[in-house]
Amino acid sequence: MSRLGAVFQGLREKNRKGVIPYVVAGDPSPDGTVSLLHQLVAAGADVLEIGVPFSDPMSEGPTIQKGHERALANGMNLSAVLDMVSVFRRDDQRTPIVMMGYANPIERFGYSAFANACAAAGVDGLITVDLPPEEVDEIDSALQAVGLDNIFLISPTTPETRIQTIVERARGFIYCVAVKGVTGSGQLDTDAVAASVATIKGMTTLPVAVGFGIKDASSAQAVANVADAVVVGSALIAEMEALARAENASEIQIHGGAVKLLQSIRSGVDSSPS
Repeated sequence: MSRLGAVFQGLREKNRKGVIPYVVAGDPSPDGTVSLLHQLVAAGADVLEIGVPFSDPMSEGPTIQKGHERALANGMNLSAVLDMVSVFRRDDQRTPIVMMGYANPIERFGYSAFANACAAAGVDGLITVDLPPEEVDEIDSALQAVGLDNIFLISPTTPETRIQTIVERARGFIYCVAVKGVTGSGQLDTDAVAASVATIKGMTTLPVAVGFGIKDASSAQAVANVADAVVVGSALIAEMEALARAENASEIQIHGGAVKLLQSIRSGVDSSPS
């Protein structure tokens, strides 16, 4: 069983919901990313989602776009992200890692070479934001050959016929987008989220994680009532960015803000009715 499968099975057996933080590799600094990942696990993360810095992150809102810009300015690239995962794996062989990125750097790397490098580093799943299910055959074959899960986004506007196509290709879990638009935009409509999750669950037995719009313990609790896991990204990056602007802020303080927020979200998720 994959690490993702084992974690979601364990959550089901304990009647718990998962927490998945998203961070951009290399933001606020390359040297601190691995430490931040370990701290987030200690704060209650069940799965880690790592953004691969890209020059045109089209699905991201301003907050995460700035994170990508800072990481690129820090010299980050796809190979450096894989190196970070390898270092993380020296001390943590349990927590699943999902890489979230865009097709262009992966295509340049080469699908087979990329899949092999991911497996060697300890990556468990991949979200390629701009690669639709109709165009994934080549990369999907490469990922399957090394046991990696291919994870897809389903948006509030995705028609049911397309949802069926997506769930037939997906592995690991389904990423349900809670709001229309880019990350960090829009207001969370919990009734609409519940309806979307119910539709997806009617078509697949895969776990459903909900992201985009999870900002605090209250929104995390509301989403955890209907989903198998919540994803939080923009709120964490915004918190670190705000702390980084403070005069003489240390990396320990910056990371501490993200950890404190994730602990709050973990508490909110754990307080949702089973």
